[in-house]
Amino acid sequence: MQRRPGTAHVNPGKETVLFKGLHAQRLVAVYFAGWALLSFPLLALWDHEATLAGVPLLPAMLFVVWAGLIGAVAWIVERSPD
Repeated sequence: MQRRPGTAHVNPGKETVLFKGLHAQRLVAVYFAGWALLSFPLLALWDHEATLAGVPLLPAMLFVVWAGLIGAVAWIVERSPD
């Protein structure tokens, strides 16, 4: 059977399973960690007049958490399968 160019190959005998395995569990954990870290009660802890290297503490913390979440997702996605 020949496929036409630009069409996806579908294997009817195999089922694609999403969100199964350790990678998916880690991604869900990163999602909930980000949700918790970027929620109001924890953001209120950093809302002070203090600065870190001349940058107000709240934007510095937001950038660090944002970069950490992106790094964690990249690390999880790029790792070889378990």
